[in-house]
Amino acid sequence: MKNIKITAVSFTAAVLMLSGCAGSTASTLPPAAVSFVENASVSYLGPEGTYTEEAAKYFFESKGSFIPKATVDEAIQDAVSGAADYAVIPQENTLGGAVTNYVDALLACDDVYVTGEVIIPISQTLMGIPGAAVSDIRTVCSHAQGIKQSEQWRSENMPDAVTEEKSSTAAAAAYVAEQQDKSIAAVAAPGAAELYGLEVLAENVQITDANKTRFYVLSKQRMTGGTNAVFAVTCEANKIDDVIVDIHNTGVELVTIHDRPEGSKLGKYNYIIEVESSGGITEKQIENICADREIRFLGSFSVVSK
Repeated sequence: MKNIKITAVSFTAAVLMLSGCAGSTASTLPPAAVSFVENASVSYLGPEGTYTEEAAKYFFESKGSFIPKATVDEAIQDAVSGAADYAVIPQENTLGGAVTNYVDALLACDDVYVTGEVIIPISQTLMGIPGAAVSDIRTVCSHAQGIKQSEQWRSENMPDAVTEEKSSTAAAAAYVAEQQDKSIAAVAAPGAAELYGLEVLAENVQITDANKTRFYVLSKQRMTGGTNAVFAVTCEANKIDDVIVDIHNTGVELVTIHDRPEGSKLGKYNYIIEVESSGGITEKQIENICADREIRFLGSFSVVSK
């Protein structure tokens, strides 16, 4: 695993995953880990060749076993059930923004914590079967993020091609290999071309070379310490500014905030709020953040970047 310094901190009543922070007690929390499992089993959004696999192997230095899953929900459930020690899921991209269905999956699960974050550069590649050319392509397959990130390049270079969404970029590459049709191409990670016997038709088809994706590492066992922490809160939109101010006043800085419809009425949302502190997130800060509101503590962790 990448060299992440984890400081042992005693978490208390403030950090209960299941029912919010306020009013929880230390006895209700599972034991906290101060280091990652060696040679861990790691579930991730597959098949082989996805950026999620790359992120997982980078974070864990390719040590352990890596288990591709058909969906993010399946990867998370592996971590919940103990079938895997960890799950790695995409969270946010520079160009495509929050991966909303995966944000929803995290919000829906009360039984895992965010224990790490890894950021990797994304270099999208257009690939087709051997002998195909860009001029042959009529359909481009990819994950929704790959479609979004390559939108400008496609509009300039193949404006008549339609898009077809797949569960992952690697699944798109596998589909193209199966179809053996020169008119179908995939936008995927460069390594997927070799893995699935395809030819690279164009490199760097994303809008910008600054394209990056952040991934969360999830585990059933919470970690102590870390420079970052993430929380969830449900409230009306006109109250979220008060929440943000209160969080900032604890001495942490906002990293990102995502909102998803709460589902009961217009204007009410589930928010995921990630914060950081260069000196490490302290027990007191978590207590203060969770003191007066129904805020769920989703984990404390450190970040690695490729």
